[in-house]
Amino acid sequence: MTFLSPLWLLLLPLVPVMLVAYVLLLRRSRRYAVRFTNLPTLRSVAPGHPAWRKHLLAGMFLTLLTVLVLGAAQPAATVKVPRERATIIVAVDVSLSMQATDVAPSRFEAAKASAKDFIEGLPQRFNVGVVSFAGTASVVASPTTDRVAALNALDNIALDRRTAIGEAVFASITAIKTFDAGNGTDPPPAHIVLLSDGDNTYGRSVASAVAAARTARIPVSTIAFGTPYGTVTIEGETTTVDVNKATLRALAAQTDGHAYEAEDSAELSQVYESIGTSLGWRPENRDITSWFTALAALLALAGGALSLAWYSRLP
Repeated sequence: MTFLSPLWLLLLPLVPVMLVAYVLLLRRSRRYAVRFTNLPTLRSVAPGHPAWRKHLLAGMFLTLLTVLVLGAAQPAATVKVPRERATIIVAVDVSLSMQATDVAPSRFEAAKASAKDFIEGLPQRFNVGVVSFAGTASVVASPTTDRVAALNALDNIALDRRTAIGEAVFASITAIKTFDAGNGTDPPPAHIVLLSDGDNTYGRSVASAVAAARTARIPVSTIAFGTPYGTVTIEGETTTVDVNKATLRALAAQTDGHAYEAEDSAELSQVYESIGTSLGWRPENRDITSWFTALAALLALAGGALSLAWYSRLP
């Protein structure tokens, strides 16, 4: 919970001060009662009531003051609300290492299937584009609310040599900027979701891609996909293709994105589902002053009713 007018909270220390003053007055009244020697007269001027009653009323009054101060500070609760719009670029690694079969039926086929499910699960009001990258990066589907275009693009991507992660980020940023140019002065928020199983081996560096993404204020969330046991055979030579998680973690962390890891199709689907949930909603502060006002009113009414019932007067 946050407060929209926190300066009012400076009044809160007055509540414990009043509590201390109340306790001191109680002690003083007890000492006075002990010095009063005419007990019949004392009973007549101070009729007996259970002590807990006045303590309860005092506690309710101090609680009421606390609630009023908190209400004046305009408390706000953070809630998730659906995003009205967004632009998402799904960047998929199509380097030859993606043909490894450590993930059934292969990293490549599993990645395409999960990316399709991710795209279909995004809110319809979101614009989605697709970038494929190997030695170069290409925008194979420009951002649009037309899901068919993005899904067809995934069906048509093919494997190639090398891995250009930096180029994938630059191509994604260009696609977003081109789309934003047609949306006047109020473009929707954007996010890049990049899946890869390797390191940046070609093209511009990841560091330069980070700088470009930060300048454009576009987060990049990454998915490191594959196991340490993947192998591929290229021109008769079998090579181990491990997953370089450090590069992808750094890319995500330095662009305010999130880094994920998946070693099989089920994990990859869970990762995409988590990303979809985080992108589909945004946190918003909702003013809940009315809750505190209602609570203060209930405390005031309860205190007044008890005082009338016990002492025939309002506090």
